Order: sequence, then structure tokens, then C-alpha cells
Amino acid sequence: MDINKIINHKTKWEKSTLKKVLEKFPERKDDFSTGSWVPVERVAIPETFDADQYLDKIGFPGEYPFTRGVQPTMYRGRLWTMRQYAGFGSAEESNKRYKYLLNQGQTGLSVAFDLPTQIGYDSDDSHSIGEVGKVGVAIDTLEDMEILFDGIPLDKVSTSMTINAPASVLLAFYIAVGEKNGVSKDQLRGTIQNDILKEYIARGTYIFPPKPSLRLITNIFEYCSAEIPKWNTISISGYHIREAGSTAAQEVAFTLADGIEYIKAAVKAGLDVDKFAGRLSFFFNAHNDLLEEVAKFRAARRIWAKIMKEKFGAQNERSMMLRFHTQTGGSTLTAQQPDNNIVRVTIQTLAAVLGGTQSLHTNSKDEALGLPTEQAVRIALRTQQIVAHESGITHSVDPLAGSYHVESLTDKIEDEVWTYLNKIEELGGMVQAIEAGYVQKEIQDAAYKYQREIEDNKRILVGVNEFKVEDPMPDDILKVDPELRKRQIEKVTKVRENRNSDQVQQKLEALGQAAVDPSANLMPYIIDAAKSYATLGEICNVLRNEFGEHQESIVL
Repeated sequence: MDINKIINHKTKWEKSTLKKVLEKFPERKDDFSTGSWVPVERVAIPETFDADQYLDKIGFPGEYPFTRGVQPTMYRGRLWTMRQYAGFGSAEESNKRYKYLLNQGQTGLSVAFDLPTQIGYDSDDSHSIGEVGKVGVAIDTLEDMEILFDGIPLDKVSTSMTINAPASVLLAFYIAVGEKNGVSKDQLRGTIQNDILKEYIARGTYIFPPKPSLRLITNIFEYCSAEIPKWNTISISGYHIREAGSTAAQEVAFTLADGIEYIKAAVKAGLDVDKFAGRLSFFFNAHNDLLEEVAKFRAARRIWAKIMKEKFGAQNERSMMLRFHTQTGGSTLTAQQPDNNIVRVTIQTLAAVLGGTQSLHTNSKDEALGLPTEQAVRIALRTQQIVAHESGITHSVDPLAGSYHVESLTDKIEDEVWTYLNKIEELGGMVQAIEAGYVQKEIQDAAYKYQREIEDNKRILVGVNEFKVEDPMPDDILKVDPELRKRQIEKVTKVRENRNSDQVQQKLEALGQAAVDPSANLMPYIIDAAKSYATLGEICNVLRNEFGEHQESIVL
């Protein structure tokens, strides 16, 4: 079919049929663009009917360039992993929540750690005052990890851990718990986030400067490829980039740029790309603009496949697959009329599933107010289960493929992502772009524009700047016991009293000596220290003494 015939007909339609209607009934005065300001055409048409271009850009599921999904059958073969992010207070409390979620039909665990754990401090450290157990579970020693996973079969459950700067230490604790429970390393399945570059960009829970941080990451790649073959060694995260205020295209661009940097570091360290790239995974956000989000996921798969094949010379198709976890958008939730958040999360769930996610966390309706209650968590999980079993969208591998609008949006996002990737390469790579403040400034500008539109009522948030009602504050908000830090200090003090102090000192000194040698893989030393019941803070302080601490660049 001649594409020009369609274009000419569209022009004729605009001048006749459309024009007559617009003269009588003008369109709404809305800004017809996506949530990230990509203009939306009134009517999209196919750009081409060329078979070669179709195969090059879209193709078939499970085949390069994976635009339509990483598996040939997708959810017809197996549903995504329903992995609710959870963790608060003590290990005992979090263990109860995990067992509750598993009993409700959750198919994987996702661990949230408190802020001191995320930045490598023990609960009795002065830096930890006021933060113990607040945004996640407090983990000071191997004993806390043993309690956290008590009664949970680690050979049957996949565990994701949102931990970055001290990822090697928490992985070491997990390995040790598995061994104590008779589960060998090669049976463990799960993911550590382990993505430090996005911490410098958007989140802030870093410890060490970029160079030693990248060393720790590549050490994990090398160790796990040999010892824990089922483990996903990094979850390269765009989620927090989007939460900081980026657009959809920026989320993809900066996430993939981080991924490029990690692969470059691993290859430079002598690793074969096809030996470790298949265990890389990604972590994306799902916002409210349903079709833009679907297009974003499709574009990300296509771009990553091309990067791996053409830039890094990957031969194994698994190395070219962009596998990702999705979390619904925390920043989209409102404290006003929190029940409205159930609807928002449902839209975002649809976006993730229609976009081909491999696992999914759905936020709870009350998370803009505090830690989620059991009732709110159950509704969030049921949202996934209803979409999976009642919506019918899991019957087709890629239900929206061929939509002229979706394909057009996919192309537009791809073009914008490549523009960003080329700019970052011109700056010398992602580390240099971060140090120059380029990435942070791009996100800040987008976040400022978004917030101004809300304040000027150009962007409607239901219940916030329109359709407002005066609701009383819910009285069932979950709160962490203020005495928790005191109990955690008692626990860690008791561990220090009962362990073999000479052995701990010996293991920490061995780690310090290995850190001086840039060719040494630090994972075996960290695991030995963890098994001796060295604390998280003690292990991180050894590395702080050798590597120093990162100082943030201020971007105005």
C-alpha cells in the first residue's frame, strides 16, 4: 500500500470532515500532550508499510530488538512476579509482614531497609538518631537478617533488596543466612539494586566516591557470575530518577546511560559481557499517562538491545534483553482523598503490564501519609491479581502493538532518549555528566516545570487543586514504635558481647588489606566478616577508611 495515499487522505479529511466539526464544536483548550510534554497528534497514521522496517523496529516477542517483549509468550506462559515492597521497624515486625503477604498470594519478597542501613551505619551510631526503622527495616548484623527471613524458604522464594552503597554487605548477610538454613549459594534467587550512580543523581544514599563504588559493583558481577548464577547482580534504577521529577524520556535515557557505565566498568575489569550481562535487570516507574508509559517501556527494550549488540558486541540474545521490575509512582500519590490513589495505582498497573514488566510492586493508597497498613497493602496486591486474572489483557503477548498512536509515541521517546545518550557520551560518560551537574539540572528543570503547572492549575490533580473536599485525617496510620532504636541498640550490643572479637578483628583487617589492592575481589572478605557477626557499620567503616566518602556537587 502506498503510504502517500494515506497521507493525502488525511490532509483531505482535515480540510473537510474535521474542519466542519471544529467550526461548530471547538476542541477543549487542554494542552494535548503527554505527562512529559510530548505533543499528542489528533490522529496517528502508520509511518510505513515496509516489512524490513517493521522487523527492524518492532519484530516479534522474544526476538531482537525485543520491542514487543523479552519472552515469546509473555504472560500466556507465566505471570509477572507480584513483589510488594515491604519492611519497617524491626526484623521481627517485617518478618510477620512478609509471611502475611506470602499468605495473600504474593510471589516474591522485596525488602525495604531503613535509612541508617542504606548509608552503612549501625543503629547505635549517632548518625542514626531518629531514623531507625522509619522507612524500612533496621539491619545491623547477621542476626537481624536471620530473624528477617526466619521460616521463609530461600530456595523457593525470590528476594529483591533495595540497597545500594552497602549492597555487598547485605548480599553477604543473605548468603550467610541461606547457608545456615541449608540453602547453597547456587540455589539463591533474587536481586540487589546495587545502582550507585542514580544515588548521586536523584536519591542521595551513597557512601563512597564513584571509582571505588564501581569497583564494588564489578566485584559483585564477577563473584555472582561464578558463585550465585541465579542472582540478578544489579537493578539499574530509573524509578528514583522519575520520582525526582524527570520526564519519561529522561527516565529511560539516564537509566540506560547508568547501565552503559556499569558495563564499561565491568569490561574494563576484564569481564566477558556475555558472562554477566544476562543477569542485569532494570527498575522503572509507572506513572498515570497510560499510553506514554507503555511506549516508554517498549522504547527502552529496543534501545537497550541495540546498545548491547552494537556498542558492546554482545552475542548472546539474553545479554540484549532488557528485563525490568516496575513500581507504581509514589510521587503521584496524594495525601488528600487517599482512596483516589487506588484508581491511580490501577492505571499504573495496567501501564506496567501492557508494557511487558517482569515483576511489579503496587503502592498502597495510604503511602502519602505514612507506612502502609495491612488493609492498604492487601488492596494494592489485589489490584495486581485482578488485572492478572480478570482483565483479559494477559491473553495477548503485546496487546497495544500496531496502535498508530503507541508506535508513534514509542518512536518519539526513542528519538529523545538517543539525543540524551549522545549528549552524555559527548560529556565523557555518565560519571562525568553527573559530576558536571548536567543530569541533575535536566531533572530539576523538568520537576520545576511540572510543579509550576500544578500551582497554576494547568495540570489538574484530582483532590489537590480541583475537586477538593475536606476529609478528616485517617486514624489508622501505621507508626513505628519510638522505642525501637533502644531495642536495636540492645540487640547489637548483645551480639558484640557474644561474638568472637578476635576473629571479627582479624576478618575486618583482612578486608582492609584487600581494599588496598585494586585487583582483589572484596566479596569473599565481606562475606567472611559478615559470618563472624561483624556489624554493617564496622564493615562499611573499614571501606570508608580506605575509599573515603562522596561529596555531593551542588547544582543550582
